[in-house]
Amino acid sequence: MAGARILLFTGKGGVGKTTLAAATAARLAVAGRKVLVASADPAHSLGDAFGRPLTHEPSEVDTCLYAAHVDARGLVDRSWQDIRGQLRTWLAGAGLDELDAEELTVLPGVDELLALTEVARLARQGTWEVVVVDCGPTAETLRLLALPEAVASYVDRLFVPSLRAKVSSLGRLATHLGELRRMLVDPAVTGVRLVLTPDRLVVAETRRTLAALALRGIRVDSLVANRLVPRARMWGPAAGWLRTRRAEQDAVLSELDVSTPLPVHLVEHRPVEPVGVAPLLELAADLYRDADPLAAPFGGDAASVKPLLDLRRLADGAHELTIALPLTDSATLDLARVGDDLAVTVDGVRRLVALPVLLRRHTVTDAFVDDRGLVLRFEEAR
Repeated sequence: MAGARILLFTGKGGVGKTTLAAATAARLAVAGRKVLVASADPAHSLGDAFGRPLTHEPSEVDTCLYAAHVDARGLVDRSWQDIRGQLRTWLAGAGLDELDAEELTVLPGVDELLALTEVARLARQGTWEVVVVDCGPTAETLRLLALPEAVASYVDRLFVPSLRAKVSSLGRLATHLGELRRMLVDPAVTGVRLVLTPDRLVVAETRRTLAALALRGIRVDSLVANRLVPRARMWGPAAGWLRTRRAEQDAVLSELDVSTPLPVHLVEHRPVEPVGVAPLLELAADLYRDADPLAAPFGGDAASVKPLLDLRRLADGAHELTIALPLTDSATLDLARVGDDLAVTVDGVRRLVALPVLLRRHTVTDAFVDDRGLVLRFEEAR
């Protein structure tokens, strides 16, 4: 087996992503797939969902179902120290004093990066068909998924190729970051499930997350709206409250449905928190019905995923570049030219997009947003 499929579950804190990740893993295992569900959330509540303690070593929870907590701090202690030790020795030999050498071996976000690296290692080792990841809250996940590209850039700027050649572990790190990035942006390997509750503030954050992930080239294959109030089948004050709340939730979901082409799957609020494999399977039945969690419309079709950039020549000789971002009317968008790159910032998330060679001597003369995303008109500089 070349490697496992990876499903990342994330969402605003408290929306139920851990429970849904565990339920999805249980559903896949019952279907006969060998599944590992791993928590990359520092809070580590995955063990609570199964009603049993977990460690950083995968342990069998049920037939074909294994679970573990990713121990980011332990990974730092075991893996990063080797790189830091080699760097300190080399930098000190190059004439830097001990303090300077120590500062240059501090890599930002290394603990989160190693947690993601561990997930990739588990997916590659061939033991599992699917690795389901319970990620941290949305903001932490966005930072986590941006790290391979950001740290690779940091390594490239700070450590020249000659140094990477001398420090073998640093060279391996640079190579590994590239592999990690390719894994994340490959829709045939990695899919993201965004979990939300049907509340306006949560949905607003979900829309920003969709744009931020698209900007990173990372695919979201579906949205899961959790904890819908059941439809009332009686009368009285309590039933009136249920109808009012469900109507409000339905209105929010209708607005969300109009603003995104992604499927939105619904899960009703349960009277008792699902703990253990059997209750989790009941929850999964509510979410997936008779569908396979990896198949369309859940896993989608990798071939149908739009590329981030689409370039075409217009009849008047100008060129049109479309950046496939799910932007909303409320999104804050900023564009800037940085050499041969275009700096695109959406709601505070920034990425340098390498322009096609054909456009590097052209200038942007118009920009607008439509259902394709951000559309830029380029004309040759005069």
